[in-house]
This record gives sequence, structure tokens and C-alpha cells, in this order.
Amino acid sequence: MIDSRDEQLLRRALELARAGTGLAAPNPYVGAVIIDAKGNVVGEGTYTYAGVTHAEILALEAARESARGGTLYINLEPHAHQGRTPPCTDALIAAGIRRVVASMPDPNPKVSGRGFEQLRAAGVQVEVGGLEDDAKKLNEAFARYIRSGMPLVTLKSAMTLDGKIALSSRPGKADERGFKGQWITGEAARAHVHELRHQNDAVLCGMGTIVKDNPLLTDRSGRPRRRPLLRVVLDSRLRLPLESCFIQSASAERKDDAVIFCVNPERSKRKQFESLGIRIEEVGPAGDHPERPDLGAVLHRLAEMEIASVMIEGGAMVNWSALHGGLVDKIFFYYAPIISETSKAVPLARGFARELSSLPRVQHLQLHRFGEDFAVEGYLRDPYGS
Repeated sequence: MIDSRDEQLLRRALELARAGTGLAAPNPYVGAVIIDAKGNVVGEGTYTYAGVTHAEILALEAARESARGGTLYINLEPHAHQGRTPPCTDALIAAGIRRVVASMPDPNPKVSGRGFEQLRAAGVQVEVGGLEDDAKKLNEAFARYIRSGMPLVTLKSAMTLDGKIALSSRPGKADERGFKGQWITGEAARAHVHELRHQNDAVLCGMGTIVKDNPLLTDRSGRPRRRPLLRVVLDSRLRLPLESCFIQSASAERKDDAVIFCVNPERSKRKQFESLGIRIEEVGPAGDHPERPDLGAVLHRLAEMEIASVMIEGGAMVNWSALHGGLVDKIFFYYAPIISETSKAVPLARGFARELSSLPRVQHLQLHRFGEDFAVEGYLRDPYGS
């Protein structure tokens, strides 16, 4: 059982780990704090993928000789295997760390527990479990990715109280920015969407969303990223309007932030899109609709591209495909205090009805307030399952 001082320092380690959001994926977020034998903080570290050096090593480098006889606080088990860097446990033992307080084991089943075992074998006192729920939520995308080989999929949507995501399925008249849709939620909720985008490696939608709303699909949180948010669009025949914000904002030089998944595109169209900086990926058709890309195959391909987390911001058909296919891990639904009052309004998901007992059930619900709006966050699948 950790005391209040241990909890305070573990919270600091978690705070440092969160500073790696957008910088460490597809690897985990890790923060470390070292105190000396007298209880003074002498070293801190945050892991970033590009920086290579692990958080505990950065903390050791800052602490130097003061680490001897000290305590390491860390949100994730120190690694004991050779990867891009040598085992951190060897460095901790050599530095004379006498105690390690960690929030959770490594979720990677191939190495989980080995770091703790090596430390204990060397006489280091190890305590595990403090603030574990916070630590597990922080690295849920890494856990899903490393345990299943699939990205963590979050279905995000904004809707009225009666579950409508748009007042009409038909595009409206574009404004001066080319925007054709209507905002349902307020400014605070929309700003939070960019925080969610920043926490994800990719955002995905269908062609219909591009035609109707003309979104940029970018991360405008203002926070640093190691690599751009990957913007993914499902477009079976490459019919996206060339004047759309998605196309116009792509870079012919970079070709690293926009990808279209299609089924069987015309060669001339493919070359045209690629010349504009759009990456084209072909996948097989969906089993229930031969004209649409198979969403499961899309997610598998994204995992191969080291995309550990995907947020779906789709329309009713994409949402239904994701839910019906059992591909969604969690949901984040924003609700505005309005009622649609129209038979033309678009529901969250549109597909074939099923028995009530077979419908997806959301667990571990959390409520969030954003001005007059609120949001429901919850899980359809445990990211730490196999």
C-alpha cells in the first residue's frame, strides 16, 4: 500500500508520461521520477519515440550519483529486454536504486513481469499497483496494439439528445470555407475533439462525410506530434472531390498524412490522387457490401503501418459497419441539449436491425461536461484483453 508521498510522486510520473502524448506512439507513454535517500527529487524523465532514451534512463542521467540508495517512481514496469536500447533494469541496478514503485506491469505478454523479477532478484524492493487505473487508461492504445496486433478503435460522434448526428443526409449549401454541415455541439466540445485527435495516431471517415461536411480532419490542438495525424478516408472508387479540404491540404512532397482506402480504382485516378500527395491503399470489399472497402482489412493495414490508435469520425454507414463488425473498442459520444424534430435526421448508425440481446453493450461509463453539452465515454472491449 503506497502512502501519500508515494502517491504524489507517482502522480508526477504519470504527468511526465502524459507529456509524451503524440510523441511516443506506437510505444507506451512512460514518465519517471527519482528521489535520493533523503527524499529529494533528483531526476525526472519522459519517454519520446524519437528521443529513444527511456524515461528511467533520463531520470538516472539527471540524478547521477544521487540515485544511489534512492527510489524510482514510474507508471510502467521498467523493461528488462534488449530492444532499441539496452535493458533499463540493468542500469537501475548498477545505479544503486534500492526501491521501485510502479503503477502497473508491462502489458506486453512476452515481457510482462520480467523487469520486476530481475529487480527483485538483485535485492531491489519493488511495489506495484499504485494509481493503476490511471496508468492503464493512459496506455490503453499501446496495450490493445501490442496484445492483439490491432489499433485501439474509438468511435466518436456528436449528436442530439435523440441520437441524430445530422439534421439531413443531403449536403447543404457551402459557406465561404467550403463547409456544408451544421455544428450540433458547442465550441467547448468541438475543442475537445482536437484533444482526442491528438491522443490518436489516425482519424478515419467515409467519403460521404467529406462530401457533406468537407472537414480537414487535422489535429488542431496546438500540441507537438512526432508524426502527423494520419487522415484516412474510405472511398471505394476514388470519387472524392478534388476541391475538398482533405485533398487540397495534402502535400505532394510529404505523402505522410493522407491515405485513401479503395477497392478497385481506375489507374488514371490513382495516379492523379497520388500526384496530389494522397497515399492510395487497396483492400478487398466488405462482405456485406462489395462496393465498400472492408473496414477490418483497413484496420489491419493501419496496424502494419504502426498505427496504434484510430478514431472513427464517420457517418451512419461507417459507424454501423464498425459496430456491426465488432471493430470498436470504445466510444466517445458528445450530446447537445437539443432534439432533432425532423424525420430526415440521420441516426448514429444505419444498418440492419438485430436482436436486442446481441447489440453492443457499453461498460465502464464516464460522463464529461463541456459547457451546455455532455459526453459519454465507455468501452465495448477491454483493451488489455487478448
